[in-house]
Amino acid sequence: MPSMTRGIFALVLALAGIFIIDQNIKALFLEGYRFYSDCIDLTLVYNKGVAFSMFAFLEAWLKWLQLLLIAGVLIYVVRLKKTCYMLPVGILVGAGLSNVYDRFVHPGVVDYVYWHCGFDFAVFNFADVMIDVAVVWLLLLNLKPHWCRSGQAH
Repeated sequence: MPSMTRGIFALVLALAGIFIIDQNIKALFLEGYRFYSDCIDLTLVYNKGVAFSMFAFLEAWLKWLQLLLIAGVLIYVVRLKKTCYMLPVGILVGAGLSNVYDRFVHPGVVDYVYWHCGFDFAVFNFADVMIDVAVVWLLLLNLKPHWCRSGQAH
């Protein structure tokens, strides 16, 4: 299997896997699961914005802007032809699509992890963590270009 085909396969597999895992975790909270402790609460919250509820004022437009951004990332990475970007971009896009999907079927993104040990932090979900992981991974690939050669998976 050519390198680029493997890369696209990895992208699609990561995208589908992250989307499915995230939606299944969210289903637990939509069905009523809750947990409370001194540092972390696991409780359902609908986020109408993005990180820290930013851009909530965009309301219904936000999901369409996010879809446009996700499509742009996919097109850019496929045209870039760097297979080493495919897996982290698959993770990024799968997580992003899962959160955007929430905006179409729920009042907002389904968030559930509330960290409040020492300081109050934003409520987040598995997809948010995967987006952070993918962004760090992509930053490292850009900071260490020898890790990623055009047309090769590393």
